[in-house]
Amino acid sequence: MTINSSSQEKLLIIGCGDIGQRLARQLDPNRYAVTGLRRDPPTDLPFLQYRICDATRPDQLEPIVNNGNFDVIVISLTPAERSDAGYQLAYVQTCLNLVAGLKRYQQQPRLVIFVSSTAVYAQNDGSWVDEQSPTEPDSFSGKRLLEAEQIIQKSGLAHCIVRFSGIYGPGRTRLIEQVKQGRASASQHYTNRIHADDCAGVLAHLIEQQPRQNLASIYLASDSSPAPMFEVVSWMARQLDLGDFLAPDAANERGNKRISNQRLLGSGYELRYKDFRSGYAELLREFETGN
Repeated sequence: MTINSSSQEKLLIIGCGDIGQRLARQLDPNRYAVTGLRRDPPTDLPFLQYRICDATRPDQLEPIVNNGNFDVIVISLTPAERSDAGYQLAYVQTCLNLVAGLKRYQQQPRLVIFVSSTAVYAQNDGSWVDEQSPTEPDSFSGKRLLEAEQIIQKSGLAHCIVRFSGIYGPGRTRLIEQVKQGRASASQHYTNRIHADDCAGVLAHLIEQQPRQNLASIYLASDSSPAPMFEVVSWMARQLDLGDFLAPDAANERGNKRISNQRLLGSGYELRYKDFRSGYAELLREFETGN
């Protein structure tokens, strides 16, 4: 394949793990030259060049920002530990470092996307939540994510915040494991999910839409069918032909809300997996084959 570098945009993915790799794989290599940053990166992939970088350290991030002249930057992070300090370092400090570096070297990417989470919402009454709903998180994760969002929003950079609901897909089969091991919850609380391929698809869609039309500041990204946890695990158990899959003491998932994806769908994005059944059906087949 012949690639014309003069027509390519430079795209940087900070914290380039599974979702970042899926995003890079979906983008046209004739249009985008993708660089991924990780503390301990894997071998370069055909569609992605990795660089070693701890984005929580300005001395490592700023030289890359200064020399890269990136057109698009995607911030897709995973904290080193699930704690308030871990989230503060990963999300808040990285965003502070990025904004400071871009300003110091007078870099103006056409778009900065921050990957956030619906954890910024604390609604617990089964109500619908959209981009206009109050964000009053009661967890450290939601509070730190919201703090990081606000750093990007106040930066003066062209930006977009994407709040994903619970991500599932290859390598993210915890719920299937719970069902198989008889540890599933009978909770009637609503859960919200999105397949990893749709996460990458949403990011690619927004990157490609932005030159043609103005993006909203925030998008909620979830499938079109919020469902009670009991409905989800019961369906899984039927697919696996399991009769005993519930645990009386199983902890319920946090929250009880229904995420609206209408703004995202209105932007023209078409979900690959519109509900948990279509996404998990493929995973269950692969899971059964490999186990």
